[in-house]
Amino acid sequence: MQLPRIFGFIPCLFLLASCAAPGTRVTVAPFGKTKEGEAVDVYTLVNKNGVKAKIMTYGALLTELHVPDRDGKLEDVVLGFDTLDGYLAGHPYFGATTGRVANRIAGGKFKIGDEEYTLAKNNGANHLHGGVKGLDKMVWNATIIRGSGVYFGYRSPDGEEGYPGNLDIRVIYKLTDFNELIVSYWAKTDKATPVNLTHHSYFNLAGAGSGTILDHELMIAAEHYTPIDGGGIPTGEIKAVKDTVMDFTKPMKIGSRFDKLPPSDGNPGGYDHNYCLNSKDNSLALAATLYDAGSGRVLEILTTEPGIQLYTGNYLDGSNVGKGGRKYAKNHGICLETQHFPDSINQPNFPPILLKPGENYSHDTVHRFLVK
Repeated sequence: MQLPRIFGFIPCLFLLASCAAPGTRVTVAPFGKTKEGEAVDVYTLVNKNGVKAKIMTYGALLTELHVPDRDGKLEDVVLGFDTLDGYLAGHPYFGATTGRVANRIAGGKFKIGDEEYTLAKNNGANHLHGGVKGLDKMVWNATIIRGSGVYFGYRSPDGEEGYPGNLDIRVIYKLTDFNELIVSYWAKTDKATPVNLTHHSYFNLAGAGSGTILDHELMIAAEHYTPIDGGGIPTGEIKAVKDTVMDFTKPMKIGSRFDKLPPSDGNPGGYDHNYCLNSKDNSLALAATLYDAGSGRVLEILTTEPGIQLYTGNYLDGSNVGKGGRKYAKNHGICLETQHFPDSINQPNFPPILLKPGENYSHDTVHRFLVK
């Protein structure tokens, strides 16, 4: 299969080199069928170190990610389900590719020129993660790439979930011998449309279902963030994190300041905020570091995106029974979603997300696993 020129848009020689991943093996197996009868497959990537990732065609979704602790013991560190039925029953975007526009759009409306578009309000008064049936609920085409990764493709037709234009989307997952899971995105359209794609795994470096992430230490390479209203919509301000509970420029335990979060700026159960990353030139740069002292696992996230959404699983309530019959309760996982800022289509001072015909959308995110 002829691949699109996605690799031509990867802006970093390091990323091009690590994408080679000659030691990674890829296999495919059936994973069930949707309620409409569409077949779903799961692709398993295993590198020379035994690190294993599983991604299925439903939602181009990461179902498992097994990485070693300081003693070499592998553990699955992403929340999810053992079977397809768990995902089909509804879930809070475990491991999913979200879009067309990830995060929130205020009032479910936006304008392009003089034309107003109306989207589903599936998050209170607002639109979230592409709508009622976004990319996370579609069955994607998939092709193995040189035995080292998987290429997922989907065409979102004009008008799907209220968005204009036919949007061709490519998502590539690669697992390298440096224990990096790389996710690369590419899209093009035949009509101007907003695009903001992201990966939505809930990480727990102690192991999925092992308890809360409140004692994980987090660093975010951002000196500013976007304050939000009670519905999670940015106010339009860009504020400094210094001397506030939003400051993660130095490693901090995630739960250490929950009690100081004002209810009007999110919810009292944790963080759900966008951070404006320090890197300004769209080059691949460190965005965040997550560390679990018990296992010694470290996750470094590098991205070409301008923002990252910190979400601490505030709305998990135990109703999702996950892998091995474990219930995922509040704060049992953390999402670090590389992205453009929420509601950017309605915020002229934010980095733009409008994709026009003849342009290419692309970005790359590296999840690098280490131990200490």
